Amino acid sequence: MIDENLIHKALANPFRRQILTWLKTPEKIFGRTHADLGHGVPSSAILARSGLSQSTISAHVAALVEAGLVVPTRVGQWMFLTRNEPVIRAFAEKIRLHL
Repeated sequence: MIDENLIHKALANPFRRQILTWLKTPEKIFGRTHADLGHGVPSSAILARSGLSQSTISAHVAALVEAGLVVPTRVGQWMFLTRNEPVIRAFAEKIRLHL
């Protein structure tokens, strides 16, 4: 079950849409060293690429996670992020059918 309102809220911010775009092709954006296909992209790579503060990145990532658009995976001290493709596809289908 997806929460369309949370997804719309998360997607209202251009930087959050940018994060989703980066996570779509992580090898191209972050290179193979940061795009561990087994776990996703480390949040530190998003931090480095964005030039924003860690607290700002954390708030944006939290909104994407809350909306179900991004899946976080903790490995030791590292947080890896991947797109939640089933939720993104379901949301896109709802938009296609209802708007």
